[in-house]
Amino acid sequence: MSESTVKKQKKAVSGEPKAKKTEKSDLHIMTLEERAEAIKEMAESSGLADNFYFLTTFERYLMQIRILDDLKKEIEEAPSVLVYKKYVRGSENQYTHPAIKEYNRTTDSANKTVMALLKILDSMKQSEKEEIDPLLEIINGSDSK
Repeated sequence: MSESTVKKQKKAVSGEPKAKKTEKSDLHIMTLEERAEAIKEMAESSGLADNFYFLTTFERYLMQIRILDDLKKEIEEAPSVLVYKKYVRGSENQYTHPAIKEYNRTTDSANKTVMALLKILDSMKQSEKEEIDPLLEIINGSDSK
């Protein structure tokens, strides 16, 4: 993180008023990696750091982030959002860049993965709040003594 970003974050936390002039470089928008790190910290505080379902889902989410980054770069570097396909007969059709379609598809998938991660976190928090039913404990073969 750059030194200027750290200063801006400290200023925001300390309650100092922000400058009226806002440039794109002044705004600190959480990157996908920072969001992933925040989810990881939530998992660690909830005791999910070793949970198999959380870990596999989180790995899938990280892969989707990498794919989205690559697709975003490809879209930004493309000369146009349109591509042209020329057929043997000489006719030419216009299509949306294929990376845009894949980006949208991967974004939808990543959003669903985040929802799954949040459900896992919520279920862990709820299970911590609930008391263990002694009858269920006996039925499951646990001895509460």
